[in-house]
Amino acid sequence: MKLLILGGTKFLGRAIAQAAWDQGHEVTLFHRGQHDASIFPEMEHIIGDRDGQLAKLQGKRWDAVVDTSGYLPRIVGDSARFLQDKVDHYTFISSISVYEDLTQIDVDEHAAVAQLPEGSSLDEIGHNYGALKALCEQAVQEVMQGRTLVIRPGLIVGPHDASDRFTYWPARIQRGGEVLVPLPRERSLQFIDVRDLAAWIVRLIENKTTGTIHTSGSDYTMEELVETCARVSQVKPALVWVDEQFLIEQGVGEWMELPLWIRHDSLIGMMHVDNTKAKAAGLTTRPLTETARDTLAWDHSRPLDTVRKAGLDPKREEELLQRWRNHDGGE
Repeated sequence: MKLLILGGTKFLGRAIAQAAWDQGHEVTLFHRGQHDASIFPEMEHIIGDRDGQLAKLQGKRWDAVVDTSGYLPRIVGDSARFLQDKVDHYTFISSISVYEDLTQIDVDEHAAVAQLPEGSSLDEIGHNYGALKALCEQAVQEVMQGRTLVIRPGLIVGPHDASDRFTYWPARIQRGGEVLVPLPRERSLQFIDVRDLAAWIVRLIENKTTGTIHTSGSDYTMEELVETCARVSQVKPALVWVDEQFLIEQGVGEWMELPLWIRHDSLIGMMHVDNTKAKAAGLTTRPLTETARDTLAWDHSRPLDTVRKAGLDPKREEELLQRWRNHDGGE
């Protein structure tokens, strides 16, 4: 199979490129050359901006395309129209953020998607990420009718995840000492290793699968995550389980400041969607131990001065722990 990837040098796109190559497929990457442009020297690289430079793909044909870098409907629509006679199958990587109401759990693919507020710009992502992704899906489906696969991932984790949302936990626990962890211990978490998602997407493309499938991976608990990270890092930290109300009172930020923590009255559905369709389509996931181990190893390969994009600042964590100890509910 000849596969074109729009992107292909960052995280999921990179993993899809590797998975496709490992399966013996011929891979072309179309990207701007701004992120790890030297990787995959064995693959064809076409350097260009999809916003205005699609002509660089003229005269070529592929069996399928994977769009990993589409965020604005205008640009995605242009790509679909340009490629409609150059590919047989179009996979668009969307997001579970397209859903209108993620305060509910067990959302499935039939749930309503977000609508762009009246007067909003179609060329600025801002707070309209989900609604714009939904419009991107529509743009592809209108052009590539019957030939489109839409993947709506939840939280993707693993090596090369520059967001640090998952990476924070194995790295923080390995650092040792007292570690602030949000209660409850049985907090529901869903995420998927990027390598599992990529390999599965390649299989779907090989089978010319169409339709819409969301993929939030396997189900874990907060306690299972931190205990697994402790085993992998071979460090026995002092886990300090902190009440959610205290975190709210202290103004702790969800998701990015304290990764994987989402208030019970917030977008809790992001960590609790219905993955029935993905599993029926053959999605499997590796053990959490392997994901934590490999993510930690990748984190060690980064420069020591790498600025982490997510996670509690050590001083902030120390202050919170001290306040928790002085709190009536402290343990």
